Amino acid sequence: MSDEQRSPAPESADLTLEELEADGDLAADYVEGLLDIADLDGDIDIDVANGRAYVSVTGGGAGLDHLAAPETVQALQDLTRLAVQAKTGRFSRLIIDIGGSRDARAAELKGMVDAAVAQIAAGRESVELEPMSSYERKLVHDDVAERGYFSESRGEGRDRRLVITRA
Repeated sequence: MSDEQRSPAPESADLTLEELEADGDLAADYVEGLLDIADLDGDIDIDVANGRAYVSVTGGGAGLDHLAAPETVQALQDLTRLAVQAKTGRFSRLIIDIGGSRDARAAELKGMVDAAVAQIAAGRESVELEPMSSYERKLVHDDVAERGYFSESRGEGRDRRLVITRA
């Protein structure tokens, strides 16, 4: 399926609000345990939106900033999802954010889309973006569609990336 257009991911709409909140609580407990082990401070907030639990860690100063790199946040999210899955027996689509890193990355992705759209408007047939996580690809797919362009995912695993073209 490397050259197919993005198809919607299975929605967590099947999960109740209580189940999503429980996922968030389990994830928050897991992240809090990791912060304790690393002797880092941070305030943990839990939210449920768009069929996902969101766990955000804020505060904590410079120590927490070291965890805010996109690759580190993704690894922490993967570990946290596995921990939640081990407790619930089902896959979790929860999202982890450390120190606003998701918002910063979303702004960076919008900049990439801005540049790609400008190149296409200037005559390029297509623009291939850097590899990114499935969550990031979804953000970009949505942004590209809102702008009236087309995007598709290509590649496998860590090399999976988006290609943007005219609609």
